[in-house]
Amino acid sequence: MGTTATQQTLWDRSRQAVVASIYDTAMRLFAEQGYEATTIAQIAKEAGISQRSLFRYFGTKEDIVCGEQEELGELLRATVEAQPAAATAWEALRAGFVVLMDAHGEPGQLLEITTMIFDTPSLRSRYTQKRLRWQEMVLPAVAARMGAGEGPIPEVRAAAVVATVFACVDAATEAWVRSGGSADLPVLYDEALAAVRG
Repeated sequence: MGTTATQQTLWDRSRQAVVASIYDTAMRLFAEQGYEATTIAQIAKEAGISQRSLFRYFGTKEDIVCGEQEELGELLRATVEAQPAAATAWEALRAGFVVLMDAHGEPGQLLEITTMIFDTPSLRSRYTQKRLRWQEMVLPAVAARMGAGEGPIPEVRAAAVVATVFACVDAATEAWVRSGGSADLPVLYDEALAAVRG
């Protein structure tokens, strides 16, 4: 007997509630005692679940903080693809990153998460891995927008644009974190990109 749409929706809602509970519990513990000092066992106990159950939702402790990066990468790719045909690759990628900033919700939470990522080597490494995956995901959309044909030269041009944009986003984000979230992140990005493009 198949799963009905209603059953699937209830299951999805239940899963989302558990994920949110684990995430909220972990973030509270990280804030109270630091990321490195917090164990998976503590998070599971505080969230009222077993460690085995926690691992069904998050593969590693790093994934609790960086876990939705794959979904955000898909959102970036889809946003770049959805931009008007007249938009340049630079404009389409900027629109994509603005959508991602909005998707993070409340700026204070984004600042807290980003600061933790930048201050914790294991999280920074995981974050960098996922960002490299984003570049792979968005590259075909950028290449298509640039009218890249077959062969290595057009692909190199598109890859260079993507890598430049990601470097500018990272530079802007680090400056934003150092400002304690007081600076305007899109303005910082525009300044970084302007410096690179001359």
